[in-house]
Amino acid sequence: MNDRHFDELATRFAEKIYGGAKGAIRLAVLQADLAEVLPERPLRILDVGAGLGHMALWLAERGHQLTLAEPAEPMLEGARARFAEAGLHATFIQAPWQALAQQLDEPYDLVVCHAVLEWLAEPASLLPVLHRLTAKDGWLSLAFYNRDALVYRNLLKGHFRKLRSNELAGEKQSLTPQTPLDPRELAAQLEAQWQVESKSGVRVFHDYMPREFQAKVDLAQLLEMELAHRRHPAYVGLGRYLHWLCRPL
Repeated sequence: MNDRHFDELATRFAEKIYGGAKGAIRLAVLQADLAEVLPERPLRILDVGAGLGHMALWLAERGHQLTLAEPAEPMLEGARARFAEAGLHATFIQAPWQALAQQLDEPYDLVVCHAVLEWLAEPASLLPVLHRLTAKDGWLSLAFYNRDALVYRNLLKGHFRKLRSNELAGEKQSLTPQTPLDPRELAAQLEAQWQVESKSGVRVFHDYMPREFQAKVDLAQLLEMELAHRRHPAYVGLGRYLHWLCRPL
């Protein structure tokens, strides 16, 4: 199994992830979490697997200095266009994560790594690189596809045969990641180099709502409830994605 990039799926990815309530919830949770911890001063920020630049642009709009690293050219071109339209500057690097440690020689105040690990053949191999790229007093914003939520969703659908065979990875053309992450395994892998300061669930209930309820719910109220319950101990683990804010040890 190889790392998966989004050259051929860039447009579909954008429409699927950011074209509706799912993307709005994702951005709202990530932005709320980061707004709580980031200082007012301008920061040097690296976005690893920056995609179309949604999070990077939000950070740049707040006066931070952004470097966007993305292996897929169509995605990076989309990010460039987004920044150009906003009249904002950033550094853009087309490269897989394996090349970043050689290309970047100074650590960053904040390293953003959202929805990247689950698309890698060996997710744990990225963690030491992220550590080297994060300043000693910096932050890592790590968001990943939650295997527990995928199991729970399949339980609700009655896909018991699929669960027994442990075949949870998405098909080749699917947007279900190839390596959904077990939060306990990831926590153990982080333990030697990182202190996890906060944990939030992204879409802790939206994806479990019946479709007819999803279609008619008010977006503002949906975002309010997702934000209010993102760290509730009973619901955080149900998030389709988990967002962990980490400090290097």
